[in-house]
Amino acid sequence: MQDLSARLPILRKLAAGGMLAAALLLAGTAHAGSFSVLGQSRWVTVRYVVDGDTFTTRHGEKVRLLGINTPEVAHGREPGQPYGRRARSRLRELIDHKTVQLFTDRDQRDRYGRLLAQVYRRDGTWINAALVRDGYAHVYTFAPNFRWTGRLLEQEAVALQQRRGIWSNPRFRVLRTGDVKPQLTGQFRLVEGVVSDAERWRFSLGRLHVTVPRKYRQWFKKPLPANGNRVRIRATLRISHGTMYAALHSPYDMEVLR
Repeated sequence: MQDLSARLPILRKLAAGGMLAAALLLAGTAHAGSFSVLGQSRWVTVRYVVDGDTFTTRHGEKVRLLGINTPEVAHGREPGQPYGRRARSRLRELIDHKTVQLFTDRDQRDRYGRLLAQVYRRDGTWINAALVRDGYAHVYTFAPNFRWTGRLLEQEAVALQQRRGIWSNPRFRVLRTGDVKPQLTGQFRLVEGVVSDAERWRFSLGRLHVTVPRKYRQWFKKPLPANGNRVRIRATLRISHGTMYAALHSPYDMEVLR
């Protein structure tokens, strides 16, 4: 396999000339050690890693790793989640005080003003995917930033199958419909079950009511699954008037299982 470092100067020249919108550095299946898409980018030096998915640059800018979420570390009186400190330690090992390249998607900042980015080291390591692959993070997608989502989900599937990191802990395990209870309200969880009561923009998984809010429907190009389909969703569990519900924000928040 050709060394990635030898390819980067050529690809950056192509990107600068406007010839490259989405390029694969390696043929075949994407993996966490390769660049997958080149777009708008810049280099920064990491000054301080705040937690498993956030860091500040030498110039004081705060960067949030795009498309993923790691367990929380303790904040004030809020206790940390399992694997929160481990995720932060791992990110520090990977990028602390290093110069890294940031790639942005369509929405470049979140509501807190943080830059949203895919992060790569000089040796070609894709940091966001490495954290997902090794079980320190789960995929966390918001429209319209979908460019890297499919490849991140591939890494998550490997971590799930091998029960790496967070997937070995009961706090993050995939729930079955019978496991959905009010005490889980507020948690972002993966839930599997069989679809019932299917309508255009909603369906049920056991006691959990799943909907697509109006503002996100533009991103769903295919109909929602029909009754009898087994699916896995990823969403924050909510409760209203005693009813548990979950809102899908992107088509990547739902997968039809075989």
